[in-house]
Amino acid sequence: MGELRKTDERERERTHAGNTGDAGAGFRAIIAEQEDAEEIMQLLQRTAEWFRGRGSTQWQGLLYGEDSHRTVEAIARGDVYVYRKGDAADIAGIVMLLREPSSWDRSLWGEEGHEGTIYLHRLAVERAYAGEGLGERIMRWVESEVRFPGKNRIRLDCLAGNPVLNDFYRRLGYRYAGLGEIANGSYSKYEKHLVP
Repeated sequence: MGELRKTDERERERTHAGNTGDAGAGFRAIIAEQEDAEEIMQLLQRTAEWFRGRGSTQWQGLLYGEDSHRTVEAIARGDVYVYRKGDAADIAGIVMLLREPSSWDRSLWGEEGHEGTIYLHRLAVERAYAGEGLGERIMRWVESEVRFPGKNRIRLDCLAGNPVLNDFYRRLGYRYAGLGEIANGSYSKYEKHLVP
């Protein structure tokens, strides 16, 4: 019988949850490491610029050094996943999965009803991989493969005025849960219960 390898609590939790692996079509999902932080932030900024080029203000704070979701801290906690195609070193996409609500989430969703919820943020796909269905693959992978003890629901939000993202989440079966108003805009709230 092999020798048991000692792991820290965070690694055991990740391994138990099965939160890495094949995301389909040759993409693999991996928990982001600190050395990925710069590339992740660059991808998020390019995505914000892409949104702006299409008339959306989604993620515009990133272009001015404001990160409402504190991505680098989330990477350190193990809350960010990167997607790579095959053996490629470059990041094709990312997603952030918070096991506890952030101040942003509490502002939008209120102080109640956070038990059992994962908050999904910063779904982004590198433009070179656009058209390969990676955004949908990431969402399906999160729903079917990622498990955290005691969590059975995913919540997310997007700008209410972004019809493409609103349609995307509805098409994936997310239930519209109302409008959240905060200082910088109106946000559509969505949620989905995970099948055990």
